[in-house]
Amino acid sequence: MTERGTVSLRPAMSADAERIASLFTEEGFPVGASGVAERLERFRAPGSRVVVAELGGEVLGFIALHVVPRFEQDEPFVRIVALVVDPGVRERGVGRLLMDEAERVGARAGATFVEVTAGRHRVEAKRLYESLGYDSTVTTYLRKRLEAP
Repeated sequence: MTERGTVSLRPAMSADAERIASLFTEEGFPVGASGVAERLERFRAPGSRVVVAELGGEVLGFIALHVVPRFEQDEPFVRIVALVVDPGVRERGVGRLLMDEAERVGARAGATFVEVTAGRHRVEAKRLYESLGYDSTVTTYLRKRLEAP
């Protein structure tokens, strides 16, 4: 990223699948371009989106999110399901831009909060989220892996 360039945000397109796959694979989640293309298609549903950050035509990172209706409250919340920034441009504000976009989406949808998880091994991600005001003490994250029928 150059100091003169401006990072822009836009909806992800199928042409971005190869770059997104590369970023995901570098982050430890191996996937091919065809798998990402299928996921991008699923995220065209109402309330879902994938946004890329780019500079000079190069995708630097992306965020995938859902606006989730709640049963116990009238207002929805935003769930970030993926956020990846190219390691070569981390610490330069790209992640912050993408998180800001998630918050804008949430505000427009009337959401009461945005939630995101970071694995214990993702220390830098947790640091970013906390620097943006996210509270890591709010809840306990529980998960159970399901077996295929």
